Amino acid sequence: MALVVLRSGESQDSLLKRFRKKVVKSGVLSTVRRKRWYISKSEQRRMEKKKAARRIKRRTFTKEIE
Repeated sequence: MALVVLRSGESQDSLLKRFRKKVVKSGVLSTVRRKRWYISKSEQRRMEKKKAARRIKRRTFTKEIE
């Protein structure tokens, strides 16, 4: 849980900015988005394999350019 305490003389905008940074850093939003729908273990593995293949393809492509 992200907790932000108002500092003396701090504006509400900067407080909100700190809160947003803390939420992003904690990974709360990404977890909520990921768990929004149920995904079976086999489907997760399949998605991870696809992701890894894309990552490897991207790496080899960038190495060819350099």
